[in-house]
Amino acid sequence: MNHRSLDVSALPSYKFSHASLMWWGLMGLIAIEGTAFALAAAMYFYLWSQAPQWPLKSLPPELRWGTLNLVILLASVWPNHWTKRVAEEGDEAKMRIGLVLCALFGVALIVVRALEFTTLNCRWDSDAYGSIVWLLIGLHTTHVVTDVYDTVVLAALFFFATPVEGRRYVDVAENSMYWYFVVWSWVPIYALIYLMPRLS
Repeated sequence: MNHRSLDVSALPSYKFSHASLMWWGLMGLIAIEGTAFALAAAMYFYLWSQAPQWPLKSLPPELRWGTLNLVILLASVWPNHWTKRVAEEGDEAKMRIGLVLCALFGVALIVVRALEFTTLNCRWDSDAYGSIVWLLIGLHTTHVVTDVYDTVVLAALFFFATPVEGRRYVDVAENSMYWYFVVWSWVPIYALIYLMPRLS
């Protein structure tokens, strides 16, 4: 009996998007963390509904740093998207540039966030309002720091580790997907913390 074997050695050892297990894991993580944000927002509204005034004893946070964070986050979408695209194309030289740009945007956000914490006009332990505001911003800050750390590690891999495994390109693409979540989750949180108390 003649057995013919199929040579699959030329096929890639990794896939992007929904063909990758990493993508499904990331979507699960985003679903869990998105639920945590939604629960924190629900707590905010519940506490607001029980309060005689909102904020309870302080002014709403100053707009300056939170708004600057929003602007930087929205501006970071472009280099992030470009980095994702060149990762999927396998262009390592451009991807290195993209990772550095994304890391710089992330560091800028962390610096501005540190300044933002100084202008919230409340402490985390001052009252229920202060606690929920710090919780929401703290949750988002955790996501920013986590993604920036991941971006710096990936950049270091592509600059100093040779050769780089193909699945690391998938890591870069999925890191970019996670950054979309970080950006778009801040938009409703910004509205909740900075705008809605001023409209009530």
